[in-house]
Formats: sequence, C-alpha cells, structure tokens
Amino acid sequence: MRTRKGWLAAVAALAMAVAGVLTPAGPAAAESNGGTRVMPLGDSITEGTQVPGGYRIGLWQRLAAGGYRVDMVGSQFNGPGNLGDHDHEGHPGWRIDQIDANITGWLNTYQPRTVLLHIGTNDILQNYNVSTAPNRLSTLIDRITATAPNADVFVAQIIPLANAGQESAVRTFNNALPGIVQAKVNAGKRVHLVDQHSALTTADLIDGVHPTATGYDKMAAVWYRALQSVSGSIGTPGDGGGTTYQNVQLVGGGSGRCLDVPNGSTTNGAQVQLYDCWGGTPQRWTYTAGKQLQVLGNKCLDANGRGTANGTAVIVWDCNGQPNQQWNLNANGTISGVQSGRCLDAAGYGTANGTKINLWDCHGGSNQQWSTRS
Repeated sequence: MRTRKGWLAAVAALAMAVAGVLTPAGPAAAESNGGTRVMPLGDSITEGTQVPGGYRIGLWQRLAAGGYRVDMVGSQFNGPGNLGDHDHEGHPGWRIDQIDANITGWLNTYQPRTVLLHIGTNDILQNYNVSTAPNRLSTLIDRITATAPNADVFVAQIIPLANAGQESAVRTFNNALPGIVQAKVNAGKRVHLVDQHSALTTADLIDGVHPTATGYDKMAAVWYRALQSVSGSIGTPGDGGGTTYQNVQLVGGGSGRCLDVPNGSTTNGAQVQLYDCWGGTPQRWTYTAGKQLQVLGNKCLDANGRGTANGTAVIVWDCNGQPNQQWNLNANGTISGVQSGRCLDAAGYGTANGTKINLWDCHGGSNQQWSTRS
C-alpha cells in the first residue's frame, strides 16, 4: 500500500462565545474543529491591529450563522472571545517578500483548503520597490498554487490608505491585480480576485492605515460573499453543526495515522485499523445525517455482532442503518457508538500501522481522539 504521512490536531468543537478578554498575539494554540481549513494570510490588517481579530471576527460570525464549519489555521493567534477561532497567518509590518519567504512552510504545516490573501500595504508604506510589488505578488501567488494546488486562493485588492500619495500607489498596485489573477485563472489555477478596496473609505480607518471595527466588519462581509461564491471553499452549509462530512480522512490524535480498511477489503467483518494517511478510498469516510460512517461505497463502520462491551471489534459491514452502525462525533474529539456509548479506541494506545480499532469506555485519551482531513 502506498503511504503518505500526515498530521492534524485533534477535533475540538468551537462554539461561538460571548465577547471576552482579548487574547495576546503570538504562536497559535492550534484550535481545530475539524472543519474546512481557511488561512487568513497577510499583515497587520489580517492580524487585526487596533481591533484585535480584525475582519476575522465578523467573518467567523457570518460563517457560524450560515452553518459553515470552518477551521481557521496559521501560526499566529489572537482576538476576543466572540471570535470562535483565533488562528491566522497575519504578520504586522510584513511585506510581500517576507510572506513569500515563509509561505511554503506554512502551507505544508497547515494544509489550508482556502487562502485569504491581503498583502501589499507595507510595501507601499515602506516605499519598498513599489513599482515591482505586483510582480512580487504574482510570484507569491504562484508559490501558493504550486505548494497547495487544490486550494482556492482569494487575492484582495488592498484597502485604502489615508495619505494621498500612498493611496495613489495603492490604486496603481490594485489596478495590476485583475490581470495577474486572470492570467492565473487562464493557466488553470484556483485564484479569485476580491475587491476589498471599494468596500472601505478613509472614514473607515482608525489611524489612516488600519480599519475601525466597522471597517473590519465591512471587510468580513466582502470575504464572506466571495467565499460563498466559490463552491467548496468553505464546505457546505449544515456542516457547521457536524451533521455531515464528505469523503474525508479520520486522523488519530495519538498516532497521526488514519482510520483505514485493510487492503481496501469489502468483505463484511474486516476490522478497521490505523495506517499511514495516503488518501486512498479505504481511508475516505462520509458521515451522514443518519450518523453512519460510510466507506468504499456501501460499507459502514460497525460494532461487530452489535456488541457493546469493551474490546468489541470495530469493523466494516453492509450499511443497514442499525444502532451499532450509528456514531456520534463529540465535542471533545471522540467518536462514540450510539448503541454502546463507547468510543473508537486504538487498542492498547497503539500508534503503529495495523493497530486495531475497538470499542472502549470513553476517557478522552489521545488514542480516542480523531480529526477530519480533506
């Protein structure tokens, strides 16, 4: 069997909280809810200078209200309590070239399905080779699409600046973007232009550079409409409550390996196992509204013999809709049987290829933690 190693953080359901204490900017705590991974990428306007969390607050709230399950990803972390996911890749003061120098590592680490790119403001503020900034942006987009070819990349025409000379440079920069994006589209790349510039005026800037809370929310509305216009970029409405997953891998938190049907067997009774994530059909699961975990077309995850005891083998069987084939995806990252109340468990805390999956009393340990991966 061909293999490809992979790793995701364990599932942690993220509910929208009431407004709370601001969290400091810094390395991400890797919040994850198993949803569609979206990377907010850019400078202080992504980080949310002046209004910690920035546009990500309003975007998160719109996504949650729309029933989308989205996992914001990145190495940075900040924002208030009413921002349900604080991860991002916004770096205050950074230019296009600095993002470009780091982007490959970030993409390989966080594997976003969607990238929201707002960058170029600091090239203008720092008067850094402004005339060639569009070329640098084009190179950055190429690096993103080469590293993450299946990701949708939303490229923003950057927001206004209050200084008249700098605003003239912003407009020149922005005017180059439609041609750059169209060239990528013509080359078959999944790149989309987003006009953030016309969404704001200088009245929406708190310091001539960064938006007010209202300005950031206007940005959020533009991002949200753009995301909704591209199928799959933020999943499907209804997934936000965990109702369904389509064709995903289930990754063990303790092992980093995937829930796998040995050798892709369609024989009733084949016991599932851990195996290196390689993305083939024996590792592609669909969680249905009927709480079944389907694989290989018409096979379902099943508690052997309708068993409910500790150690009951977890197998695949023809889908029949019975309670021993129904599973709850729990807020703490575990998956428990509706009939038994016991959890999918990697036997003996095993992490090696071939470790069998059984039912066991739910304790929330790493061998019972699972996350989704597209």
